[in-house]
Formats: sequence, C-alpha cells, structure tokens
Amino acid sequence: MATNLEDLIVNIPDFPKPGIIFRDITPVFGSADGLKAMTDLLAQKYADRGITKIVGAESRGFMVGAPLAYAMGVGFVPARKPGKLPRAVLRETYELEYGTDELQIHTDALTADDVVLLIDDLLATGGTAAAQARLVQQTGAKIAGVAFLMELTDLGGRAKLEEVTDAEIYSILQATEE
Repeated sequence: MATNLEDLIVNIPDFPKPGIIFRDITPVFGSADGLKAMTDLLAQKYADRGITKIVGAESRGFMVGAPLAYAMGVGFVPARKPGKLPRAVLRETYELEYGTDELQIHTDALTADDVVLLIDDLLATGGTAAAQARLVQQTGAKIAGVAFLMELTDLGGRAKLEEVTDAEIYSILQATEE
C-alpha cells in the first residue's frame, strides 16, 4: 500500500501565533514509509536531469536532501546559516519578516560543471529558496530544478523564486496558509 504523505503531516492551529496553521512535516521523516515515499518520488522525478549535486537549505532541507542525494548517487551540499562552516564561504543575505538572515556554502562546494537540484522542506514566502538559488548562481553551477515537500501556495514564494531562476519549481504537496 502506498504511503499518503499528506496524511502524515500534522496541522497545528495558532502556531507560532494566532491565525497561523503550522504544517508539521516531522512525521514524514519519522515514518520509514513516509521518508522512503518522499525520497523515491523526488529521485524518480529528477532521475534523468544530469544532477551532480543537491543543495539543501538549513535545516530541514538537510532532512530532505541528504537521503535524496544518497538515493540518486550524487553529492550533497549544505547551505548553512552563518558561523557553521569552517572554511571560506560564499554568502547570500535575504530578507525575513523582521530583519535579515544569510545562507552560506563553502567556496569549493560547487563548480561551473555542476548541475544542481535545490531542496528544502517548505516553500512559503520564498526568501530562503531565492537566496539558495542566488548562492548557487555565484558558483556558475546550473540549477536544474527546485523542489519542496510542501508549498504554501498563497504566500507568493513561487513568484519570488521565479524572479531569480527559470528552473522548474516542484512541490510534492500544496496547501494554503488558512
């Protein structure tokens, strides 16, 4: 019997503040069948794209990207928050609701010969994903796709991401904020 990923996601009303429905995806990772189903869906979708590296955004992008890289037989590059990588880094700053944040990768993590799949757990407002795309573009690598477990379709993230890359954007599941 196939695993329905949507059935594993728990909706938490009024978290982290009233009016927000938090989509808790951790049960997908806690279920062997859920993790396998998610990984297999993404691996099949991107099997023939010539992917050489997967770049996952901290931190839940690691949880999607690392098993996917393993399944596809390619390398995994973590896009980390500041102060987490020990060698020279490339940086990309992005806007948050209140302030800014930054993603970093090692300067030697990607080359112009790499074909990259960007991965994260959730596409919401698109700030993290757009920063991830701009960070990879600094290396000259080609972005073959951008993929998510879930997309909150009413928050404008897809449009923001389309401003910085023409790569295909794919999400396994879609939901609205409400």
